Amino acid sequence: MSGEKDFIQSIEQHQRIIHKVCNLYMNNEQDKKDLFQEILLGAWKGYGNFKGDAKFSTWLYRVALNTAITFYRKEKRQIKTAELKEQTAGFIDNHSGQEEQMAAMRGAIADLSTIDKALVMLYLEEYDYNEIGSIMGISANNVAVKMSRIKTKLKERAEKYL
Repeated sequence: MSGEKDFIQSIEQHQRIIHKVCNLYMNNEQDKKDLFQEILLGAWKGYGNFKGDAKFSTWLYRVALNTAITFYRKEKRQIKTAELKEQTAGFIDNHSGQEEQMAAMRGAIADLSTIDKALVMLYLEEYDYNEIGSIMGISANNVAVKMSRIKTKLKERAEKYL
């Protein structure tokens, strides 16, 4: 792929990826917009190097996650569990335990490191370990080990939110 037209068409088709990453790493709308712009800029700068060896969506995930992690660290921002609880408070009406469990899981995910959050997001998007490894730049075996550890952490942490 090459050219501005192809880039714009590909971004329009896969912009959901960028929105997911922005929502994962930023809490307020302005920060999400700023990160979205940073990811677009990074994707445009790197687009000339995209050779099509991987799917565009895989390449875009890699660019988006790397940009978000750098942006997140540079700004020294942390997702605060209290803010997440406020955002999810509207979901919990005690109509069922499922909403409470979802809120507990969101809180547990918010406590994870930036890398672990990225792994969880890709896992929840139903990417297999090979695809996740390709996006994250690690082996599928390393993904499996990390996911096993993350699942254990999430189980422990989610229990404290219930």
